[in-house]
Amino acid sequence: MALVSSPVPPALRSKRRRERVRTLAFLSPWLVGFGFFFLYPLVSTAYFSVMSYDGYTPPTFSGLQNWDFVFTKYPSFWKGLGNTLWLVVVMVSLRVVFGLGVGMLITKVKSGAGFFRTAFYLPYLAPPVAATMAFAFLLNPGTGPVNHLLGELGLPQPGWFTDPSWSKPALTLLALWGVGDLMVIFMAALLDVPKEQYEAAELDGAGPFQRFRYVTLPNISPIVMFAVVTGVIQTMQYYTQAIVAGKVASGVIGGSGQQFEPGYPSGSTWTLPQMVYNLGFQTYDYGSACVVAMVLFALSTAFTSLLLRRRSGFLAED
Repeated sequence: MALVSSPVPPALRSKRRRERVRTLAFLSPWLVGFGFFFLYPLVSTAYFSVMSYDGYTPPTFSGLQNWDFVFTKYPSFWKGLGNTLWLVVVMVSLRVVFGLGVGMLITKVKSGAGFFRTAFYLPYLAPPVAATMAFAFLLNPGTGPVNHLLGELGLPQPGWFTDPSWSKPALTLLALWGVGDLMVIFMAALLDVPKEQYEAAELDGAGPFQRFRYVTLPNISPIVMFAVVTGVIQTMQYYTQAIVAGKVASGVIGGSGQQFEPGYPSGSTWTLPQMVYNLGFQTYDYGSACVVAMVLFALSTAFTSLLLRRRSGFLAED
């Protein structure tokens, strides 16, 4: 015998309709922002990546010509991709480890914790352009005080921003100098770890490393994941510090008629965001610029998905 579902009463249908409208009304600010600031730019970028467009004439369909140009004919693409991935892996890892280490040290300080907390956080507030220029002058191989001090100690004096093999480590030092944001986040997480767990671990004979591995790290793992994911996304957009450091090191700080080699020295600071700007706003090849932007989006999505699946880039898989 077939079961016949009873019709929904009109009053119940009207109530459900009102609930759906109310839900959409509450979601509307997010939906509008998502549509205008994420979905529309993403669809437009994908659209222009298969179009020939210079910003002046109407776009014309070109198929995969832009993709072929970027991947096979644009000589700087693979260099920029390698530099960007290097910064993501090395810079993000060191920033998280250094920020966590500083946060742990300050939470252990008995007196003067406020001073050290302020001293480590203030560099994060420095404007990126000013901080990069200051670092470029400090690390100047000829007149900078850092190399002068290294020479007095009998240590090697690197070329820093003028040496292709040292330019990315110099940018990493700059990133570590401004690690105050991660320090504050990790300090808040460390102070929330239950002290009873540390006491129980000590009673069981756990040493400092065991307490960190089995008590501290599991409790702050969501914060570690947050720091890694946001660090990857930010580093994928790494532009200002690299371009300013290259300009200062090459002597091109400003003014018209000056020639500047992007990625100075020898393309070692050339990143994908610089490539987007160069293709889109200097050569007016918006289609190829959109291809690079789509590559950045795909890489960011891939890294974020991988880290979220593993819960953290530094912890064992659940």
